[in-house]
Amino acid sequence: MVGEDEGFDPARAEIHRRAIVRWENEGGSLDGWEKAATVAGEIGDAEDGNIRVRLIALENLVVALLAEAPESQSVLVREMAKFISPRPGMTPHRLTIEAARNMLAMVERAAHYRATRE
Repeated sequence: MVGEDEGFDPARAEIHRRAIVRWENEGGSLDGWEKAATVAGEIGDAEDGNIRVRLIALENLVVALLAEAPESQSVLVREMAKFISPRPGMTPHRLTIEAARNMLAMVERAAHYRATRE
């Protein structure tokens, strides 16, 4: 599991839970994706490359924004990473674990840039 349980706030955990449920209800969940047909068809190599470039750009934008944000934003990202990590008794999911690691890596990259600017 990513992180420790010190400072666990049940109220904040409930807020995170509601946000994830809302995300899943609004189409963010991957459940049933295999069954749904897309209107445009398969993504080609050009579109796939474009999506990858845009994802890299977005990741770097998040790092830049975290580098300039108050420390409370980095704390919030760490809490969210801890929240999406598998909890005791739950089945670990590879993508969720990797997402939590990536979130923590972005916070660390932001801290590096923050330190070099001070």
